[in-house]
Order: sequence, then C-alpha cells, then structure tokens
Amino acid sequence: MPVQDIWITLREMVTGAVSTFRVQDAVDIAIMAFLVYHLINLLKETRAGQLIKGVFGILILYFFAYVLELYTLRTAMEMVIRYGALVLLVLFQPELRKILEQVGRTSISNLSVFGSNMSTSEYERKQMIKTINAICDSCAILSKERIGALIVMERETKIGDIISTGTVIDSQPSADLIKNVFFPNSPLHDGALVIRNSRLYAAGCFLPLSDNYEISRALGTRHRAALGISEVSDAIVVVVSEETGAVTMAKNGKLEIDIGVNGLSAALFREFVAEDKENAAEKKKLFRRSKR
Repeated sequence: MPVQDIWITLREMVTGAVSTFRVQDAVDIAIMAFLVYHLINLLKETRAGQLIKGVFGILILYFFAYVLELYTLRTAMEMVIRYGALVLLVLFQPELRKILEQVGRTSISNLSVFGSNMSTSEYERKQMIKTINAICDSCAILSKERIGALIVMERETKIGDIISTGTVIDSQPSADLIKNVFFPNSPLHDGALVIRNSRLYAAGCFLPLSDNYEISRALGTRHRAALGISEVSDAIVVVVSEETGAVTMAKNGKLEIDIGVNGLSAALFREFVAEDKENAAEKKKLFRRSKR
C-alpha cells in the first residue's frame, strides 16, 4: 500500500471520529486515561513494569504489519498477542496479585482527585502521637546500641494472618516495652512487632519476604521483610539495622533508607497525624524528640 494511501486512510479515520464525537466519548476517554495512569503507577516499580516497553513494541509492530499488509508478520504477531497474554498471567501472577490487593484497599476518598482523608477523632489522634513518641524514643536507643528492630504499623489493610504467627501482647505504647521486645536473646526479638489501633498488639510475628530483585545486597532479611509486607498492605514499617544502626522506613513497596530518628518522626506524623496548626502545637507538646 503506497504511503499516500496510508495517510489518506488515516485522515478519513480521524475526520470520521471527530464528526461522530459525543460527550459520552469524552467521559469514556477520561475514565480510561485515569485507569491507565494509575495502572502504570502500579506497574512501574515491579518486574512487570519492565515488560511495558516490550508490549508496546509488539503492538506497534502489529499495527505496521496490518497497515502494510505484511501477512506473515501479522499472523506471527497475532499468535504472540493471543497466547502471550496467558503466559504473562502465569509468569507475573505475584505482581498481578499485589496490584489487585492495592486496588482492593484503595477507597474512593484516598484517590488524589477527591482530596485528603478526614481527620481522626481527638482521642485517636492523641493516642497515635503517644505511639509515635514511643517508637521514635525506642528507635533512638536501639540505633545507638546496634540492636535490630522491625515494627509494623497496621493501617486500613488488616494483617491478622501476620499477627497469628506471633504472640499477642495488646499493651499500651511504651518505649521501654519496645526495647525489651527487641532485646537480644529475648523470646520475641527475632520477629516483627505489630502495632494496631495505637497499641503494641503482637510481637514475634513473621513477615513475607519481598521478591524484589533490585534490593541492595547490603540490606538484610529485616529490610526484605519490611519491603515484603509494605508491598501487600498499606502498613508503615520501621526497621533498625543491627549492623549499622540505621533507621529505615518502608511504605508502598519502597524503602526510605537511613532517615534517622528525626526524619522518622516527621514521616510518621505526616502519615498518621493531620498537619494543621492545632496538631503542630500538640506535636510539639507531646512528642519528645530524642537528641541522641
């Protein structure tokens, strides 16, 4: 097919589409663009994201094979597209499961288009401030003494299956208790401490390890476990390295390495406490940021 005929065909297609364009079509395109945008954001940090370029390449190759009437290449591309989808579903089942889990725990009010979440009650806010205070105070000491720690702060996604692997303690937040949980040779020091509803709920819990092969080999099992639970839930995870004493935070499958106690306190207040003038004053009053 001559190039001129191709351009004429494309022009006729565009003209026909514009002349029959409706308001429903605009809404349809907007919704699809929104879904594709969020799908790309979910995929780009996974192994499946590395295949996006290859998939687009195959689709472009199929388009040109169809337009230029390259029958053999078009038939081959049709077979790749038809059976390749099934192969991808099998190979990338873990990534697809994580995407569906993240979609399932995302409420409409959490989407950026609809604004931020409503503030929690005054009592819950003060309890959370005390919990953050206890976590940061204990992390400052654990970091100084090179004692490893793994703390999971449960949010909307309930992790009862993780809690069931440990021992329920259901205690008020306390820096001393957190330090005792992770003290070397204590019965629960090897597992994770799960915080639920601003209480130290369970200790000695086992977390799923991340399958992310891009994690630095310098990071140990605690960091891989922190990343693993943050990939399949919306939990915030705090890690204290036993080797270096560095404080790290995991969120949504990403690690913020060596943020320090001050950085940790700022991040936790940003995640769990509404940042307005009243809360800032309360934060200054109740949170005793360690200078160690």
